[in-house]
Amino acid sequence: MPRVLVRTTGCQMNVHDSEKIENLLLHRGWSRASALEQADLLVINTCSIREKAEHHLYSELGLLREWKAAGAGRVLAVGGCVAQQEGDALLRRFPHLDFVFGTHSLRWVPAMADAARGGSRAARVEQTRSLDRFDWPERHPDFPDATPGRASLTVMEGCDMFCSFCIVPRTRGREISRPADGILAEARALVAGGACELTLLGQTVNAYGRHDRRRRESGRTGGGDPGAAMTIGFADLLHDLARIPGLRRIRYTSPHPSFFDTALVRAHAEIEALCPHVHLPVQSGSDAVLAHMRRRYTRRDFLASVEALRAARPELVLTTDLIVGFPGETDRDFCETLSLVREVGFVDSFSFKYSPRPGTPAAELSDSPAPELAQERLEELQALQREQTLTYHRSRIGQRTEVLVSGPSRRGGLQLSGRDPAHRVVNFEAPNGVVVAPGSLQAVDVVEASPHSLIGSLAGPHRLPTTQIVGGRVRTGRSLP
Repeated sequence: MPRVLVRTTGCQMNVHDSEKIENLLLHRGWSRASALEQADLLVINTCSIREKAEHHLYSELGLLREWKAAGAGRVLAVGGCVAQQEGDALLRRFPHLDFVFGTHSLRWVPAMADAARGGSRAARVEQTRSLDRFDWPERHPDFPDATPGRASLTVMEGCDMFCSFCIVPRTRGREISRPADGILAEARALVAGGACELTLLGQTVNAYGRHDRRRRESGRTGGGDPGAAMTIGFADLLHDLARIPGLRRIRYTSPHPSFFDTALVRAHAEIEALCPHVHLPVQSGSDAVLAHMRRRYTRRDFLASVEALRAARPELVLTTDLIVGFPGETDRDFCETLSLVREVGFVDSFSFKYSPRPGTPAAELSDSPAPELAQERLEELQALQREQTLTYHRSRIGQRTEVLVSGPSRRGGLQLSGRDPAHRVVNFEAPNGVVVAPGSLQAVDVVEASPHSLIGSLAGPHRLPTTQIVGGRVRTGRSLP
């Protein structure tokens, strides 16, 4: 039985795509390799959102020449956004690379792997609007559960926003929304398989169904997406998901600030299962920079959405994405970003120096701040964020929270780890002799705070779920005193 190893960089969509690839290969008779030296096929699923990720791939491919040469019949493949962007140019640059597949060609990986074992080299990077891209076989019995109790669920793909710095519309294609019936059917299957938390995925996930709705409202249902008559509003989708028995938590990522309509804001007040956390990418606090980025909202618009969300769900935690050093960013622009971070009180953020991407309008601009200045701004921004994160974590001391247990903590020792509804990592200890199952929900008292996590102890009296192993997965049953 041939063995495959999949390596992934990038966003949650990439991680989920890797799961789809691996599941397809298991259904075709492959097994999982636990280490590179065991693998007959290595698949590298790439990200191209930043230049650094591409350079890392090229360096890794160079190092893999020896691995490829050391084993007869070994196959090397590259997929994801860099593959979609570069296509067969990767094959020309790296003669030991066997095949390349884009973001729309995941289902062809098993056939391409078989062909590569026979000596073929090929690239498939064509894009499609077929709804077949959302249809996948059920989870194979041998597929490992890396995140017990949690699962991801794609609801839409692509992006029509065309921000000036972003390559996603080129690598992921235009927006297409999945029919609601298929989403709900997969959600029920995932819950039946042990998931109690689902994360809805999409490049602009809260834009789900928007083009279809406009076509229906205007009477133009022909000539659009094949599933146009089968989507519903994003808030309606959240309500339907919340009715699934056993689904305790719902998350979504990544939304766009422009698509927080009244119905979605209200859903945060009405749906108990909708977690009190929203990752809301703002990118900059300066109206001038936002305009150059083509973000389609102003600072005031963003703050209005924040105010509406917090009015609907006062305990809501907000995290964000930020870019510093964008072309034309002045000291004043950067100070406006810092002031927005303070005003909103972001609990966490992903922040980066601007990285020009080929084919994007911003890549043609030449007035970027000096690299040294951009680095200084990044460090100042990250220092502010660390301060805010720790302040929030300290505010949680003395509270009780519900943790979805993932497994042993990275801190080592006897600690366990998981995430609470606010998406905070919680490391905690259980009393001697108490067994806590990964994938279970546990009450934890927060007793300490660190810059990166909450620290707690299992609350008592303990009501732990019974556990059993079904097809290699932990399943939880009724609680026991």
